[in-house]
Amino acid sequence: MRVLHFYRTYFPDTIGGIEQVINQLARGVSDFGVEAEVLSLSRKGVARTIEIHGHRAHRARQDFQIASTGFSASVLLRFAQLAEHADVIHYHFPWPFMDVVHFAVRVKKPTVVTYHSDIIRQRHLLKLYRPLMWRFLASVDHIVATSPNYLATSQVLNRFSAKVSVIPIGMDKASYPKPTPERLAFWRERLGERFFLFVGAIRYYKGLHILMEAARGLDYPVVVVGAGPIEQELKAQAAKLDLRNVHFLGQLPEEDKTALLTLCHGVVFPSHLRSEAFGISLLEGAMFGKPMISSEIGTGTTFINIGGETGIVVPAGDPTALREAMRHLWEHPDEAAAMGRRAEERYWKLFTARQMAAAYVDLYRRLTVSRR
Repeated sequence: MRVLHFYRTYFPDTIGGIEQVINQLARGVSDFGVEAEVLSLSRKGVARTIEIHGHRAHRARQDFQIASTGFSASVLLRFAQLAEHADVIHYHFPWPFMDVVHFAVRVKKPTVVTYHSDIIRQRHLLKLYRPLMWRFLASVDHIVATSPNYLATSQVLNRFSAKVSVIPIGMDKASYPKPTPERLAFWRERLGERFFLFVGAIRYYKGLHILMEAARGLDYPVVVVGAGPIEQELKAQAAKLDLRNVHFLGQLPEEDKTALLTLCHGVVFPSHLRSEAFGISLLEGAMFGKPMISSEIGTGTTFINIGGETGIVVPAGDPTALREAMRHLWEHPDEAAAMGRRAEERYWKLFTARQMAAAYVDLYRRLTVSRR
């Protein structure tokens, strides 16, 4: 069986949450005899095929972009060629131009959509896009939500509930590099024995401005790993608040990231808007056995982090509650360690890449059988 994934961007051009999910899935299904390929756009003007982790990644040149939506004329022919040889087309939503390609090529193969997020920020453009979105989602064979929480709170998913199922995102811990003793010693020397860790893109919905307010008045080290559009704005806020306990490390190699996940006291994940549909970095915290602090936003973050069991869940946008949660984990290390152990147990029970891959392979096979 051959499956074609289609999304607006992919490795190595970008390494975001959805790209990580596609990568883990493409690698995982190979264990079940399924060959995955990925088609995406490239802003670097490169239109070629490369091999990534055992699967082919095809890139078409992006011509222009409007409101985070990439457009490409050349991808139409490339998609048609690849779809012709695929048994299943796997779309990753949202990406409005993907809907256009779907109808322009007149796809006749079984189709599945992983619904990663509602459209939150571009509300005015959503009014224009909505008729096409309804038609696209109505036309596909099956829709996958990444958590029961998101399914329960998304008006869009509720409209198509008869053909929606939940397959949680999974990660393969073995695919993460094991940090060397030297890297562990380096970061321990630089940051100390205990610190809170945030990993992720520095974007508007990540709630990092709330974390900066929460860090005021605390002397615990808070480490921020990642880069993004509001990075300078965030650093300016930290400087204005005189936050000498906050360390901005920028983008780091994977080995350094896993070293920090290994060493940290807990993972703090203050996303406050529904644009944060799941929380890959939060899941990484669970995978490394760390207690977590997250906000209740009606999405997968509270599917990963169960308040009082695997960590603490606070009201969204509340720096005081976030500060008190950090203080509680810091002052109760035994309880924090127990939460971390339960977080890792939950990861192995629900969130491995193999479980995700097996569920998707079963769905692919059911869709191909139903089309015969």
